[in-house]
Amino acid sequence: MFQLSELPYGYAALEPVISETALRLHHQKHHARYVEVMNGVLAETGAPARPLEEVVVQSAREGARKLFNNAGQAWNHGFFWRSMTPAPAAPGGDLAAAITAQFGGVAELKAAFVAEGVGHFGSGWVWLIAEGDKLSVVSTHDAASPLTEAGQTPLLVCDLWEHAYYLDHKNDRAGFLNAWFDQRADWTFADAQYGAARGRGEAWRYPAPSELAAA
Repeated sequence: MFQLSELPYGYAALEPVISETALRLHHQKHHARYVEVMNGVLAETGAPARPLEEVVVQSAREGARKLFNNAGQAWNHGFFWRSMTPAPAAPGGDLAAAITAQFGGVAELKAAFVAEGVGHFGSGWVWLIAEGDKLSVVSTHDAASPLTEAGQTPLLVCDLWEHAYYLDHKNDRAGFLNAWFDQRADWTFADAQYGAARGRGEAWRYPAPSELAAA
């Protein structure tokens, strides 16, 4: 059985961009429900314990919509929590050079990221991804993610579902995205993900199910 992944910071740590009330609701209700439903589907099918990344990819390939929707959302939320920090720092290292080469600088990347997120119709996610050393900004609908796209490694993600920002920002998705990018994006994590995309180290993985963790 998969567990609800823990936050790497306290519930009040992301204020004022994300309030304690909003983060508790998002983590303890929305994310927890996806994990609960996913575990129920896996139990019904008698599926063997395996990493969540494999569950997402296989359910997408097989068209198992209920499992994919909940497994994908469980993984996306875990990655979203890890994409944020209470103490942001500017991009550095190889990632900073790649941002300059690909977009012209952080300001231009921010403009592309916010525009992609604001322009995305309905619920979903906006991602900074790498394909090898090349960067791009993409958005995905509902539970979809770069996990199911060969050669893509996610570096950062921001949640575009209204439950992510409506309590704090009402319907101002642009205001939320601008504040999130400037104040909460974890560029240290993104740089580590970029290294993994280029063959240095392992990319982030959701905590293993209890059966595998105990083995």
